[in-house]
Amino acid sequence: MTEPTAATAKAALSDEPAVLLHRHEGWAEIVLNRPARRNAIDGALAEGLFAALQTVEADDSIRATVLRGAGGALCSGLDLTAFAAVPKPDWVPGFQARWREVHVALASTRKVLLVGLERFAINGGAALALAGDILVCGETGYLQIAEIRIGMAAPNNLAWLALRHSEAVAARLALLGDRVAGPQLHAIGVATEVVADDQVVARCTELAALIATWKPEGVAAIKSTMRRVSLGMSAAQWFASFQEKP
Repeated sequence: MTEPTAATAKAALSDEPAVLLHRHEGWAEIVLNRPARRNAIDGALAEGLFAALQTVEADDSIRATVLRGAGGALCSGLDLTAFAAVPKPDWVPGFQARWREVHVALASTRKVLLVGLERFAINGGAALALAGDILVCGETGYLQIAEIRIGMAAPNNLAWLALRHSEAVAARLALLGDRVAGPQLHAIGVATEVVADDQVVARCTELAALIATWKPEGVAAIKSTMRRVSLGMSAAQWFASFQEKP
């Protein structure tokens, strides 16, 4: 969650896209690009992330995707200031559906997804971190699923936790709502690796470049099989099943 700053007004006037896509030899890098708002999630970021994921998925030469945030942090969750703006932004009514499509795209990709957790991944940002096949976390970086503390559901976080981890791990992260730092995330099997804070991006790109040397059909086959067996249904059905019922 973010508070208004002088940088916010400046960013609002900027033509910088909310999400950047960089292509490399055999791998791609998707960067959440709202550093003045700590890469908080709004309509532009949701649209940009969905478009970037579609572009990467359509490129059969890409074997791996790195997802990270600009400015040395991953994502602070929903931009509540943007949602509360008056007049209401035109993207708000369709946001929930689009954001679910982002997670369906993350769950459906045939690419290896590497996520760089620098500084923090909070609430909606935590769900993006949990989506990673490989999660590289900084030593002082932390993940926080804090919805329980403010009376909100956490459907996307729960969907990823149920897909990847035990109920005990889900309970530790989702029922206490506190900050869980890199070393502890590694100890419970959430983080793949913990590295020095200033080495998170470098390690992600190193691993992506390694995966990019392997045959794309093999990467796609293994990743798709793993996900099909884990889900047992379509990704869209999986995420729909975790939505809060009225």
